[in-house]
Amino acid sequence: MGLELLTSAGPGLARDLVGRGHEVFLDLKLFEIPNSVAGAVRAAGALGASMVTVHGMGGTGIMSAAVAAAREFPRLRVLALTVVTSMTGSDLADIGVAADTEEQVLRLARLAVGAGCDGVIASPREAGVLRGLLGPDRLIVTPGVVLEPEGAAAGGHARPGTPRAAFAAGASHVVVGRSVTRAADPVAALQRVRAAAG
Repeated sequence: MGLELLTSAGPGLARDLVGRGHEVFLDLKLFEIPNSVAGAVRAAGALGASMVTVHGMGGTGIMSAAVAAAREFPRLRVLALTVVTSMTGSDLADIGVAADTEEQVLRLARLAVGAGCDGVIASPREAGVLRGLLGPDRLIVTPGVVLEPEGAAAGGHARPGTPRAAFAAGASHVVVGRSVTRAADPVAALQRVRAAAG
């Protein structure tokens, strides 16, 4: 559940999905003072969420606070967002970051590991280098996954990739949105994604 769904449907939907036996990934991209982030993570855990995201750009303090708060909920995993999939090197330069996207992704992934995060969020294009850095056990969740890698199907992602490419590179999970929800046949599109997972 992303911010759009959470704000339109409310936390009750997450609670209902958990009650039906589903795992819920709350993609909240938390970026606040550590105390507020910890409170939001506790709220996510109380809902029964399995995963919650924090912004790696918030630094070690924010990520460590999220990890500490999640300890109260053994099933809750904290994932650090590295660089949003819509961002390019020029976007990073606009906010004063001199590194290119891959360098910044790796820098934030190292911080996330140091803070105790269970994994990271990054584009499919960084999944391979991240798997090499993080080893076999940490989660690598890749948004920006599209069924068609080029053109309008990329849906605003500057660094997209296909499900097959993401899994082959080492992603543990893929996030597929508009390629399924806006497909002429969403069920067939979802089956294509599942087939790529092996």
